[in-house]
Amino acid sequence: MTVPPSDGRPATPRQVADRYVDAVCDLDPIVATSLGTRPGDDGLPDLSPAGLAADEALVRATLGELDRVLAADASLADDAVERRCARLLRERLGAELAGHEAGEGYRMLNNLFSPLHVVRQVFVMMPAATEHDWSVIARRMARVPEAYRGFRATLEEGTRRGLFAAPRQVTTVVAQLDEWAAGPYFGTFAAAGPDALRAELDAAAQAADEAVAGIRDFLRDEYASRAEGTPDDVGRERYAVAVRRWTGSDLGADAAAGRGGLEEAYEWGWAEHRRILAEQRLEAERLLPGATPMVAMRWADEHGPAVEGVEAIRERLQAMMDGAIAALDGTHFDLAEPVRRVEAMIAPPGSAAAPYYTRPAQDFSRPGCTWLPTFGRTRFPLWDLVSIWYHEGVPGHHLQLAQWAYVSGSLSTYQTSLGSVGANVEGWALYAERLMDELGYLADPAERLGYLDAQQLRAVRVVIDIGMHLRLPVPDDADGVLADHRGQPWTPELARAFLGANSGADPGFLDSELVRYLGIPGQAISYKLGERAWLEGRAAAQQARGADFDLKAWHMAALSQGSLGLDDLAAELAAL
Repeated sequence: MTVPPSDGRPATPRQVADRYVDAVCDLDPIVATSLGTRPGDDGLPDLSPAGLAADEALVRATLGELDRVLAADASLADDAVERRCARLLRERLGAELAGHEAGEGYRMLNNLFSPLHVVRQVFVMMPAATEHDWSVIARRMARVPEAYRGFRATLEEGTRRGLFAAPRQVTTVVAQLDEWAAGPYFGTFAAAGPDALRAELDAAAQAADEAVAGIRDFLRDEYASRAEGTPDDVGRERYAVAVRRWTGSDLGADAAAGRGGLEEAYEWGWAEHRRILAEQRLEAERLLPGATPMVAMRWADEHGPAVEGVEAIRERLQAMMDGAIAALDGTHFDLAEPVRRVEAMIAPPGSAAAPYYTRPAQDFSRPGCTWLPTFGRTRFPLWDLVSIWYHEGVPGHHLQLAQWAYVSGSLSTYQTSLGSVGANVEGWALYAERLMDELGYLADPAERLGYLDAQQLRAVRVVIDIGMHLRLPVPDDADGVLADHRGQPWTPELARAFLGANSGADPGFLDSELVRYLGIPGQAISYKLGERAWLEGRAAAQQARGADFDLKAWHMAALSQGSLGLDDLAAELAAL
């Protein structure tokens, strides 16, 4: 695999990066659909071992091309945009290569980001307005069996190499596939298509739903027994690789890491948990005198304002985002017209429990969307949704990722899409929640308790994600459900108990969260560590500019830089 050649003119890091994006789209048409660049593409990626090998070869070829470009023109280091792009591309591809070398692709099974989920998700991103659109959907749906056979072959190759997903991930995904098959997911999706394509759509959907049942049966009846004994935690070496992927920083190197490493992050997460808990107690007293935070949150859940009906809550969330855009545009942000469009959606059955966001197409032909999983609920308390929708929608994920799409022409497609760093993106979204609190949008005691509950969850994530995967000891000053376990290593059972004692979320959500942390190591810590970098960068910029600091201008400059990892983020933000 080689990077497609340039037109003969001297290349730049941005050109190398964007040729890499084009090559990735050739290998993985789902990426092209996400970007909105090839709306007629009906392909799916090769999920077999050959597909993994092609991905790795492209990464190596691109890194080699980047080295040649930088060696040929030393002046590129003086161009801030080219310098940022080169650093990002090298770091991101280095992290991806480390994952390949660790064999992570051969055991990529989890409840949120596995290839099975990515294949399913692409269909809700595809245009579906015309008969032609539906013909593309039908052709792509017909390819689902081949894609899932390829993924099965990859898991079987992982078996031969002794690389397994943990049993907890297997059983969780099997349960999700049960729900997809019961729908049936693809049959239900295809039913919305035009009658003129009914036979083609029904045949493709039936084959896709049979493929869902087939991979479920394989996981349940064959793979699960092979994976028995695989630990839930991944250990320090694999965790270090995962953390680099999600944060853009080599925190796993500990002493060599600029921010003090994983142990420092663990201790800081515990301190954040304590700080937020004290604030929660004050807010609980304000809401319900004499109540603990947990009692106050249960009261808000049962007696506070709520919306009845699935469509009604979708409309409420849409109105909330539209209102936030109207209030913030011109005061704390300057939003281009395409960025002002965002849609609230209901997540399809069989999704993970957490709300999520899907970014717009690069040309805004598809809007950014927030997604609410309902799990059969028809009543939706608002105390814990308001802050979450500031996170997922406005001014959180949507404003950042839509702004990236808007400025992609002046940066590169890579810097504003494939080069995303989880800690940057999730850190901004958590910063957005805090910003709305600072601006007074969370004055209602119940809604502010919901905000603090969300902050607490992110702090607890740092503690238990690092603690479980590195088997660190429970802190000596732990109390409550941990009091009898001080100094003992974290286990999933302890982590789940600690989650339950410090989150107002329902048990099903917390069960899903625990599986998520174990199956996607390192992702859970990206929120608070990213927020820390955003706050440090803002504080440094404020200190440097003094009375001349303009928060709106800083926000827009910060959101127009494209992606940065934690090794660079705070310093770059401080210079704005």
